[in-house]
Amino acid sequence: MATWAEAADVPVVNEETVRVELGARSYDVVVGVDVLDTLGSRLVALGFQGRCGLVTSDRVGALYRRRVERSLALAGFTPIVVEIPDGEEHKSLATLERVLDALLRAGIERRTPLVALGGGVIGDLTGFAAATLLRGIPVVQVPTTLLAQVDAAIGGKTAVDHAIGKNLVGAFHQPSLVLADVGVLGTLPRRELVAGLAEVVKYGVIGDATLFASLEADPATALTVDPFAFVPMVAACARQKAAVVAADEREERGDRAILNFGHTVGHALETVTGYGRFLHGEAVAIGMVAAARVSEAIGVCDATTVTRVRGLLGRLGLPVDLPVDVPADALGTAMKADKKSVAGQIQFVTVERVGRAKLVSLAAQEIVDRL
Repeated sequence: MATWAEAADVPVVNEETVRVELGARSYDVVVGVDVLDTLGSRLVALGFQGRCGLVTSDRVGALYRRRVERSLALAGFTPIVVEIPDGEEHKSLATLERVLDALLRAGIERRTPLVALGGGVIGDLTGFAAATLLRGIPVVQVPTTLLAQVDAAIGGKTAVDHAIGKNLVGAFHQPSLVLADVGVLGTLPRRELVAGLAEVVKYGVIGDATLFASLEADPATALTVDPFAFVPMVAACARQKAAVVAADEREERGDRAILNFGHTVGHALETVTGYGRFLHGEAVAIGMVAAARVSEAIGVCDATTVTRVRGLLGRLGLPVDLPVDVPADALGTAMKADKKSVAGQIQFVTVERVGRAKLVSLAAQEIVDRL
């Protein structure tokens, strides 16, 4: 069976670096195999020394904490380690307070880098902690899930969830470095790997028709965790994210909002179901199909596009239909609390065709009526 890289006709490499261009706050996204062991030396190269903070989850910590601590120790760092429970339900103000308390009691300083070792929950929460501690300390993202490597760790969005909605309490705080070791993806539970592929598909839909077509031609290759094949796939997504972030860092012009394809309905679904029923990527997959349907209903795309989006997600093993036990009006209420709403209108990401997305201003009820 061909690897994804072979199917996409791109070279197989063991490391790629993508630059996020933000002037004085520019940084590298390093995607590679076994780059986790280089964390300490890379922090030294960035000018850090002495102490550092390390936030991880109990599950990720059991797998990679010792390896990371060894890399840090070899580079002369003494880490302050905080472990929190695993799961989206812990991306909360209560957990944030626990992290802040531990770091402050340990005497963290303004030039002490804070390392986020884990998936999107750890990255978002740790980034927000870094944004608020001492009015801002450096953060280094070390994402260990596919979803975080291709999306969440890049771009400086940090947040915790609130009962009213997902990611409603947060800040923009760019990392000093993103270090994505695709080798760790081999320890991901199958469900989490598949959920991460939803974000890969998203990048295909909104701006990379070649990536989408490669996955579509043989989706099984994306489910084979070949680290050297995953480097170019993750890097392709990182390049697209980096370009969008560089053009619209704080979602002020609208360019960056394109990255939210599938997320309006997906976030609403996560909120309504209490953040525990669906993984983020699963909710986004359902949201992407819903967004494609809305796009067709308002005349932005044709039925073939909807079929292709739904078909690829389904063949990757992702859910594609809204659960029958979730009321549409509950989804509408959750959408109204969406942080991207302006004067009651949602900047909804539609798809014109695979590889091209478009923002359309819609009320929550207009979306619900077309689901």
